[in-house]
Amino acid sequence: MFPPRILKIATALTSRAFSVGPVCLQGKAPDMAEVRNRLREIVGASTNWKDHQQAMAERASLSEHLAGSQSELPAKTMKDSEIEVHLPLGTQPSLREKYLNYHNTVRFGRILEDLDSLAVLICYSHTWNKELDRSPLSIVTALVDKIDMRKNIIYPDCDIKFTGHVTWVGKSSIEAKMHMTQFHDGAYSPVLDATFVMVARDPENKRAAFVNPLKLQGPEEEKIFQQGEINKKRRVDLSTASLLKVAPTAEERTIVHSLFLNTLDTKTVSFRSRILPPNSMWMEDAKMKGLEICHPQERNIFNRIFGGFLMRKAYELGWANACAFAGSRPILVAVDDILFQKPVEIGSLLLLSSQVCYTEGEHIQVRVHTEVLDPLTRQHSTTNVFHFTFLVEKAVPAVVPQSYGESMLYLDGKRHFNETMKSQ
Repeated sequence: MFPPRILKIATALTSRAFSVGPVCLQGKAPDMAEVRNRLREIVGASTNWKDHQQAMAERASLSEHLAGSQSELPAKTMKDSEIEVHLPLGTQPSLREKYLNYHNTVRFGRILEDLDSLAVLICYSHTWNKELDRSPLSIVTALVDKIDMRKNIIYPDCDIKFTGHVTWVGKSSIEAKMHMTQFHDGAYSPVLDATFVMVARDPENKRAAFVNPLKLQGPEEEKIFQQGEINKKRRVDLSTASLLKVAPTAEERTIVHSLFLNTLDTKTVSFRSRILPPNSMWMEDAKMKGLEICHPQERNIFNRIFGGFLMRKAYELGWANACAFAGSRPILVAVDDILFQKPVEIGSLLLLSSQVCYTEGEHIQVRVHTEVLDPLTRQHSTTNVFHFTFLVEKAVPAVVPQSYGESMLYLDGKRHFNETMKSQ
């Protein structure tokens, strides 16, 4: 769209030499470590756990810098939030081990962590007030709208480049679109496109806060912004039609009944007697579970568990589930509609449950549900729902629901799969 600006990383905020996005630091784009350092500077966070808690307590005083309405804030352009960040896996071999997996490719869970950090910084670039040393906003991930893969292989020894900018703005929400490319065979080629939706909240992360409006420059930017409006409407429509709220469509009810009829034992002709059709697996047998104890090491700049960490753990469990189900190594096709319903506190017991909920040909649709367990009250609270589409080298068994609840999971998985295939 336009040449990406290179982010300048400055060590001293008080010098005000830093402006998020506008200048180049000695001709080099920053890396992910610098991105995370900059985020800590923006909110006044500390790398020390004890100091970090104190710094977060002091953020309450920044509330006086919040805008009373969006009209009080200056409009920003898309160029104001443009960022380019490098991941030098080729030129800095010391980084590779963190990103390397057993199959000698890049761990995609690490890429999810990097995308989450970058999306937050892009939004801070849009809302940055150069008159302040620290931002009064707490910007957090609300939704990963879509991640579409453009290449199946990410090389562990070739440099990666991330670019991105704000594409749509509401009153307190911001859509950020990012692109990842990798240098191979003498040129950068596309790897993935990602769209994140972030929300701005007050310094204590208790209520919504206004963000700068977006000033559009030219028909191309207007088209990009309009796509953001379309994305918002699509999310509202999908939420309205959720199977947790309304009954399946007539076509979907027919599908469920057909699945039921295919499992009836013709010898007994009984509603209770069910048999598994050939080349199929009960959904109950296509699950995988995990548990994480949420330690301070995985905290974000707001003293909660880092959303990128949650995405990495969910992806890795979903990948393992698909791998065990198919009996071969799955390749990620898309990440769709990751919803962050509730923050995860440090010290939480995080329960992860992965379910193969739909298959078609060589494709596997996986849903990962995460919840926190309070060991004192034994109460469970849903925090996230993740949807992943994988591809394997051979046709996979069909998954067959037995209960009504599993049938709804099946239909939900089919919906997400069909939505993913539209953009392929």
